[in-house]
Amino acid sequence: MTRLVAACLVLSVACASTRAQDAPEAAPANPAATPPAATEADEPSVIAARVGGDKSQTRIVFDLSRKIDMRAFALADPYRLVIDLPQVRFQLPPQAGDTGKGLVKAFRFGLMKKGGSRIVLDLTAPVRLDKSFVLDPADGQPARLVLDLTAIDRPAFLREVAFDNRPRTDLGPAAKPANDGAGATNDSRPVIVLDPGHGGIDEGAHAATGEAEKNVALDFALMLRDKLAQSGKYRVEMTRSDDTFIALTDRVQFARAHRAQLFISLHCDALARGEGDAQGATVYTLSDHASDAEAARLAEAENRADIIAGVDLSSEPNEIADILIDLAQRETRSFTTHFARALVGDLKNAIRLHKQPLRSAGFRVLKAPDVPSVLIELGFVSNRADFKELMSETWRTRAADSITHAVNDYFSRRMAGGAGAVGRE
Repeated sequence: MTRLVAACLVLSVACASTRAQDAPEAAPANPAATPPAATEADEPSVIAARVGGDKSQTRIVFDLSRKIDMRAFALADPYRLVIDLPQVRFQLPPQAGDTGKGLVKAFRFGLMKKGGSRIVLDLTAPVRLDKSFVLDPADGQPARLVLDLTAIDRPAFLREVAFDNRPRTDLGPAAKPANDGAGATNDSRPVIVLDPGHGGIDEGAHAATGEAEKNVALDFALMLRDKLAQSGKYRVEMTRSDDTFIALTDRVQFARAHRAQLFISLHCDALARGEGDAQGATVYTLSDHASDAEAARLAEAENRADIIAGVDLSSEPNEIADILIDLAQRETRSFTTHFARALVGDLKNAIRLHKQPLRSAGFRVLKAPDVPSVLIELGFVSNRADFKELMSETWRTRAADSITHAVNDYFSRRMAGGAGAVGRE
């Protein structure tokens, strides 16, 4: 996997009312919006956004229900500007950031963790953040968060960020999985970690209705958790149980910290308009080389989750090359392969599968060397029939029951005598 080189510029900004007369603002995207009535106890809101300028200088303004603190930092490869806020409500249309102007290609927004929200601007070029401030409400105008960007060349950008290339952690770039410790040590039951994909600012794929993959995956994961837990055979942990963003590396570390014996990541796929129409569930395993072009496309998309959320990847650990790790990976991949095949066998009797239901690619979230791991794409939210089923309680129950049966069979065979026993029919 090509390593992403990231640099970040931290600019801690206190609420300030200065420079109110600086560059004129662009026309509002939704001029009819007015700030809602709010008390000090209310959660602040972002109520409008607008971008103005050109490829040399650009201003972006967010209207607020009240004045708040913020901080901003830049990331490279790809070029992004990240704005961390206290937890806010985004009263913006879902498509508000789909298109930008000038130095801003697009932007996205959402909850990062309890107490912290984030806006990520995709940039067309390296920039210098010339000014960033928050204005008090005045003259009938709401409080405003203002950022002024100027284009610079890459060497200048890297020289500027070299002084401090790590974001502060007081607002925190991302949530850690709930119950991040290893849990009770006197419980000998196998640990299963369920990983609902995406979350928070990273919404994943979208259905034509606007429904986000992150919500579909979480709803299904909660049902599957309950079914697995009902048997009393397993300890079931979840990387997230609410709408928060969890970095890919933290998901893997969570599974390892809990000494998971099985990791199941849950997602939905989507094809862009004009790319055809596919349907059905698919089970993916880790591979250095994708089994086909479609698997490679999906892995590339899923592996961008941290980039989407504005995570700094510059401090990620290098891949460990060690003979013990290699041996662990070989055994783990053997268990993974057997479980994936059994899973496909059970699912085909319960739900519609993709025409190639078992595939492999370089998914970062499956890279724990000592935890058998699969990623299940439950269906295509871009396909009307699949999406209808994904929203169906009856379908979700069938699918969850089928996965539970495959898990029970896997552990029964594994306890009976290792990978060979798992593989015997």
